[in-house]
Amino acid sequence: MIYPGIHSPIIDTILVPQGAEFQAVGRGLRGNPAPPRVLAVPMGCQPITTYLETWLQSQDFLNKPPAGILLLGLAGSLSPQYRSGDITIYHACGDANGNQYLPSQPLTTILQDALAGKAALVQGFTSDRLIISATNKANLAQQYQAAVVDMESTAALAILQRAGIPLAIARTISDDYQQDLPDLTAAISDTGSLQPFPLAIAMLQRPVAAVQLIRGSLRGLKALTNLTSEIFYSKSNKT
Repeated sequence: MIYPGIHSPIIDTILVPQGAEFQAVGRGLRGNPAPPRVLAVPMGCQPITTYLETWLQSQDFLNKPPAGILLLGLAGSLSPQYRSGDITIYHACGDANGNQYLPSQPLTTILQDALAGKAALVQGFTSDRLIISATNKANLAQQYQAAVVDMESTAALAILQRAGIPLAIARTISDDYQQDLPDLTAAISDTGSLQPFPLAIAMLQRPVAAVQLIRGSLRGLKALTNLTSEIFYSKSNKT
């Protein structure tokens, strides 16, 4: 856990999408003698909403309510400023319904201090679907003045702010702003998990885009591991 000071807020819980992102965060916490609680959440706005609403009523939550939560994961770039492997911290995040949320400023400051200039402070955008074309990325950037896109952040902010729980968001970039992606829509189940067979079919249908996505995702995942270690390893911990 990060203990920035006696009277400062702490980050004692991590939310991260299940699968490769969850594994990357786990690698970043290896060797930490007092790691935070890590919860693997589903992909997508509705799945994470359902997950968090259930978790807030669970015995796990009631026995140990979090003092501060960090949402980690990958994101797509909407700007030429941010490339695969770059680290971003959200100062705000909006969606297509016109909702605009502000992550916890104290926790955001903790992240900035822990990362010491290695992360960019950005405006995020949460989409209820995958953004697979560079043209759509450019349109989102222009319409919403956002630098990165993901599929969970505003949903998590809405639920946790209503519950009075501070949340900060940090994401690493997996795909560049000019990069088209394979259409993985059919590979994401209604419960927010990746289905291997539809995923393989989608990747085979767009082999060049698939190779680019794999390369970018590997860079993003490596950066996510390093990001986690930077935040939570001994140099950042103060007891």
